[in-house]
Amino acid sequence: MKHIARLEDLRGLVGQEIGVSDWVLVDQERIDAFAHATGDHQWIHVDPARAAGGPFGATVAHGYLTLSLLPLMFESGFAVDDVKMGLNYGLNRVRFPAPVRVGSRLRGHFKLLEYQPLPGGAQLVVEATIEIEGAAKPACVAETVSRRYTQPPP
Repeated sequence: MKHIARLEDLRGLVGQEIGVSDWVLVDQERIDAFAHATGDHQWIHVDPARAAGGPFGATVAHGYLTLSLLPLMFESGFAVDDVKMGLNYGLNRVRFPAPVRVGSRLRGHFKLLEYQPLPGGAQLVVEATIEIEGAAKPACVAETVSRRYTQPPP
């Protein structure tokens, strides 16, 4: 994990990679739990027998499951030591270039695109590219917008 001492130090890292996460396994248990939580029980996600004959040859993770792994990946990818609190503020764009087959391992690469000072903190736009181990295309590319605070927000 990359450690950045102060939030202000990110200002000089715009345009650079600021971290890479640990690998995360996407197994059928995780896919089924996400299907249960969201109500999305489409057979390509939850029916291994039927999915084996489908377009991907196995079950695949929901795109939104892949996206939902970003907080976990951010947690292991980089830390800003003086940040006391962070908030998801939104997404600018999200794409899912490649399916995530069951049993795949994913990790996030984080590039800082924008740093905007705020009272008590900063708003960050980070390009998150979720790599599939051994694959040519990423599973997801998203511009995340978050707010990080070194003191309680006003």
